Amino acid sequence: MAQGQIRKALSGYYYVFQDGELIQCRGRGVFRNRGESPLVGDIVDYTKEGESDGYIMKIHPRKNELIRPPIANIDQALLVFSVKEPDFNTILLDRFLVVLESFQVKPIICLTKMDLLTEATQQQLQNYVTQYKEIGYEIIETYKDDQTLLDRLKPILEGKTSVLAGQSGVGKSTLLNTLLPNLNLQTGVISQSLGRGKHTTRHVELIEVCGGLLADTPGFSSFDFDTIEKEELTSCFPEFARISEDCKFRGCLHMKEPKCAVKSALETGEIQSYRYEHYQQFLQEILDRKPRY
Repeated sequence: MAQGQIRKALSGYYYVFQDGELIQCRGRGVFRNRGESPLVGDIVDYTKEGESDGYIMKIHPRKNELIRPPIANIDQALLVFSVKEPDFNTILLDRFLVVLESFQVKPIICLTKMDLLTEATQQQLQNYVTQYKEIGYEIIETYKDDQTLLDRLKPILEGKTSVLAGQSGVGKSTLLNTLLPNLNLQTGVISQSLGRGKHTTRHVELIEVCGGLLADTPGFSSFDFDTIEKEELTSCFPEFARISEDCKFRGCLHMKEPKCAVKSALETGEIQSYRYEHYQQFLQEILDRKPRY
């Protein structure tokens, strides 16, 4: 029995990486019987059948797992957001941040198209950058033909398993071109090589980049809160989580409860009003969700 990591899943096969080679494996029936499914990113035990085929025998415990895309043991997510065309969108960013916080995946915000800002919009954006940094988020700002980007990204990606996420049109493909210069592919071809082409089976694959692993993630452009309970939402807003320890009531939802430390912090400007509005909106979505049985 050998141990390796699933780097790709496609058409019922799992490609397990060990010692520089990929072994094409199938999952044992026992996983189906238990309702388990091996995921890209899983550390697994497998047995070889022949030179390059095998069977997955055991899935090691996961640090975390995402549902869409199905991928496990993620360290961080590069959230690619443009500041213009399309405009910077705090509510969409907060949706991403909340879901990643709920899965214990570290978000890194990567802002693209910074050179498209005017003087007036530059100031507004810098306010947002300052506020998100104060919450504790790491932010990378990128410009067109940014020669330093690869040098700045290398230490962030090294030794980590990362996912790349963001809406279409925000500059993800440009970022991929920077990270994978040896491919030097056009946008559409890059998408296809990572299983994103219109005519290819959608799959998730971890590729080696800058001494780490990176997945470009189909279906990762928007989020819902299916797996988050109302009591957990506070912990997905780091600045709320810190302050809520001073709320009078345990399990305070920061809506109508008296002596709520979060609402006090909102009044003093310690919490940004747009963050609180997004919290209220997300909480309502969770409350309106149909019960699961």
